[in-house]
This record gives sequence, C-alpha cells and structure tokens, in this order.
Amino acid sequence: MNETLSWDTITHYAGLDWAKDHHDVVIVNAQGRIVQDLTFGHTVEGWARWKEIVANYPHLAVAIETSQGAAIEQLLLSAVAVYPVNPKSAQRYRDRKAPSGTKTDDLDAWSLADALRVDGHGWRALKPMDPLIQELRLLCRDEVELIAKRTELINQLQAALGEYYPAALQAFEDWTATPSWSFVQQFPTPQFLQRAGRRKWEKFLHVQRLYRPELNEQRLAIFAKAHEFCGSAAVTRAKSRLALALVQLLQALENQLQEYRREIRRLFNEHPDHDLFGSLPGAGEKLAPRLLSELGSDRDLFQSAQALQCYVGTAPVSFQSGQINLVHVRFMCNKSFRYAVHLWADLSRKFCSWAQVYYQQLRARGKSHATALRCLGQRWLKILWKMWQTKTRYNPDLHMANQLKHGSWVLAVKPDKSV
Repeated sequence: MNETLSWDTITHYAGLDWAKDHHDVVIVNAQGRIVQDLTFGHTVEGWARWKEIVANYPHLAVAIETSQGAAIEQLLLSAVAVYPVNPKSAQRYRDRKAPSGTKTDDLDAWSLADALRVDGHGWRALKPMDPLIQELRLLCRDEVELIAKRTELINQLQAALGEYYPAALQAFEDWTATPSWSFVQQFPTPQFLQRAGRRKWEKFLHVQRLYRPELNEQRLAIFAKAHEFCGSAAVTRAKSRLALALVQLLQALENQLQEYRREIRRLFNEHPDHDLFGSLPGAGEKLAPRLLSELGSDRDLFQSAQALQCYVGTAPVSFQSGQINLVHVRFMCNKSFRYAVHLWADLSRKFCSWAQVYYQQLRARGKSHATALRCLGQRWLKILWKMWQTKTRYNPDLHMANQLKHGSWVLAVKPDKSV
C-alpha cells in the first residue's frame, strides 16, 4: 500500500466483492457516481488487468469483506488503500441499498464502495503485516487446526477400540500420548495381547516409560483379562485394521506437529518481543507464540486496553433500549486470539495466586468455568496491553505493589488450594 495515501487525498472509492475464482469491482467518485464496473479472474492475467485499471486512479481506496488472504495481499501490492469491512456490516450496507433483500455480486461491490465513500473517514486502513508475524500467525493457527484433526482421529480410535478392545481404553487414560498408540500398534488385538505374555507386557511398560509401582499391577491385571471381554472375531478383525490405520495417521500427524512447533519456536525466538511474551505466567512455549502472533508488533493498532479486550472478545456487549439493559458475551471477535487467552488464563491460575483467588471468587458467585476464565482473561489483557506498550516483561513484584497501592480485594482473600 502507498504509505503517503491518506484519507484526505483519496478521490475514488472501490468495493471489491471477492470470490475463489473471480472478483467483482465497482468504483465510484466523490459524488457517488459509478465510473468503473468490472469483473476479473483470480489469475495472473486478472490481477495484471486490475493494476492497469488502478493506474488510472492514483488516489484509490478499496473496501473488501475480509482482512486476510490472497486477494488482500494482491491489493496491498497494487498501491491502494485497503479498508476491511466486517461481514455483518457489509450485509447492513447492502440492506441499506436494497431493503427488498435483492443480492448480487455487483450490488455487494457497489454497496461497499458507497459505504467507503460515506463512512470511510472513520475506518482504519489495513497495513502490511510484519512478515515474521504473518508467518508465525499462520503457523500457530495451522497448528491448532492440526491439533483439532488429531483430536478427531483420537475420537475415532477410541470408538473403534470400544467395539472390540475395551481393555486398552481401561489401561490408558491419556490417548493424546504416543505410548497409548504404540500399545495398539504392538498389541493390536486382545488375543495378540494374551499370547504375548506378562514378560512382554512389562517390557513394553518399561520401554515406554510407563512403569509406575502404583499402576503397574493394575495395568497388568487388565492385560491378563483383556480377552475375556472383547468383540467377536469378525468385529475384531475389522476394527483392529481400522485402529492400526488410525494409529499410523496419528503418528504421522504427531511428527508434523513436532515440525511445526520447532519452526514456531525458531520464529518466536527471532522476534524482539519474545522475552516479553515468554514472561507471561502460564503461557509457556506453546501459548506465548500464539499470543505474540495474534497481538502482533504494531503498537498503534490498539489505543487502549479496552480496544484490545473488545478485539479478543473478553469484553461483554451491552444492549440498552428504554428500560431494558442487557449484557451478553461478545461473539464478533478474533476467535483464535480468544481461544489462546482462554487457555492462558486457565494455566495462569497455577502460577499466580491472585489469578486463582479471582477465579475462585467468581465461581463462588455462581459463574461458570468459561465465564470465570473470560473475566480473568479480561484482567490479564489489561496487564498485557500495558506490558506491550511499554515493552516490559511481566514483573510479579511490580504487579503486587500496584495491587497494594490500589487496595485490590484479591489480596484480602486466601486461595483455596483444594480447588
């Protein structure tokens, strides 16, 4: 994007209705008259045509119903000011132009262009993202998707084992751990497990570092009786084949996850803010990169802690009309960021006594686990925003001093260690 292009210099306004294979564009002038209406393909030739058209409008702003993706990257490279629009807002702008409910790609593009002309002075133009942050964000989000895929495969594996091998489910609780997969691979059926014998069972537990005095005899007893309660021969043959296939998929997926995490750690360590995010209690090596990638490096992006809290979704939404006053959860937010903050707030309770006290008090007042964590995340984001703005690491002593200074009620309550 042209860095010198400010709102006061813009003379033409475009709306781009993007799609997978083509894009519809409407360009209007300052009076709202349509001066250009075109459709071009999402190809090299299509974007070359777009750049030729843009050359005729050197002071052009473009509104588009997304803030990421290939179309955004091409727009930023074409020296135009890009203004992302929330899909819900885009729908309202279209309804303003066509209350009847009519919807076409041209109408969508025109409504975006005219909305930008009328209301764009209050919008914020999209800036090119730091390449390191962009790569880190994509890797972290893809890692979460791969973890979700792993969970799906584990559920399928447990369902298969439940039909013919319930002893395996009884012997191992954590099926996200690789030793449980190795067990199925080494002893795929109850009959195979019985033939292997106690000596091989004990060897497996030692090799997989699962030998625990308090659990060893219990597991061995389960192994010994595994063949007494299992599926029929036909079910065992069919479902054991499925279980082995799922185990191989899980092992391959786990290897890729480890590759992702190595690359995420490398990029995280290269960023100048890695010490800041690494100091967050409970964030650890997995959540700290996610928090950094979602927050980014642009300190001008959030002018206040409240702006960040609304963006993440921890701040509630209020509805007031006459004598009606309602408050509900904010759904329009950065879902990836909110998920990371939810996990971080939960883990922070193990490292910060004030966080545990705050959580326990909310639970005692009848709040759900998710609500209590969302409220705790709201407080953490206020702290994180200040750390981010001042480029300082988390200092528990300074935080304690500030709590004492302001007379925080949290300090007056002792945490319940039994929770």
